[in-house]
Amino acid sequence: MEFFQAVEGVLSILIMVLVGYFLTSRGWFDKETTRLLPRLVNYVALPTYMLWNLTTTFSKDMLSSMVYGLSVPMLSMLLCAVIAFIVSKLLRVPSTRNGTFIASFFSSSAIFVGLPVNLALFGESSIPYVLLYFLANALWFWTVGNYCISTDGQAASSKILSLPTLKNIFSPPLLSFIAAILLILASIKLPAYLLSTAKYLGSMTTPLSLIFIGIVMYGVDLKKLRLNRDIIGVLIGRFIVSPLAILIVAAYFPIPDYMKKIFVIQSALPAMTQTSILASVYKADTEYAATLVSITNIAALIAIPVYMVLI
Repeated sequence: MEFFQAVEGVLSILIMVLVGYFLTSRGWFDKETTRLLPRLVNYVALPTYMLWNLTTTFSKDMLSSMVYGLSVPMLSMLLCAVIAFIVSKLLRVPSTRNGTFIASFFSSSAIFVGLPVNLALFGESSIPYVLLYFLANALWFWTVGNYCISTDGQAASSKILSLPTLKNIFSPPLLSFIAAILLILASIKLPAYLLSTAKYLGSMTTPLSLIFIGIVMYGVDLKKLRLNRDIIGVLIGRFIVSPLAILIVAAYFPIPDYMKKIFVIQSALPAMTQTSILASVYKADTEYAATLVSITNIAALIAIPVYMVLI
């Protein structure tokens, strides 16, 4: 039964992705659209959705378990980053790809793909735990991941902690998350019309995110995708090592079973979309980064229902 529920959830996701793919093939979307949709999700839909969801479903008593739960994704990603470094040496990943390999190995698209996936599989009750994983993922990716990718390129290496890094960590979704927590702690209730507006705007998050993925997938030349040991290593990292790391850490830091399931799904997601963007910024191997993002997106469609059954 759980397998079929997972398949139904993935099919729902796939249909929305295919809508983006099909409309792009018909010429509805162009380069301007690929810049607009992420901005609309990141700056409008996602922050308002978080504000509405958290302030209407969360209480002070639930916050302590959330803070404790944050230790699991934080430690599991640290473990994965160490494993990624060791694996990159064993596979002799070229220096021009090494950092991109490591970043893709340990960090996932925890919000852009993770949010719609978990909404489809678990419903709105999953959102607080999705955001916890997102917080840990953002901290590791925009510090360690960003630094690793910068070492691949011809541009000067980035610092692990810098003003631009902090700006990326404290993105609009995270700031909205913090604002919602402060409102809950202060027992401040927003007016009904504001919550209603936030709910309507936030409801765009899932379809816009998945349509955007379809747009990106259309631009991928599947004929050029070739499996080599680097890519197989990242696939193993994304869909085997990362979920196992969650289960291992959770064995020492016990968390509710429901939270653990969401963390496992969050860990078994595609590589961060921003990986290819950073590769371009640092003049690294952009095609390699885009290939990792594309292949892990395709593999996730198989991995997600499998993990729904296993956990």
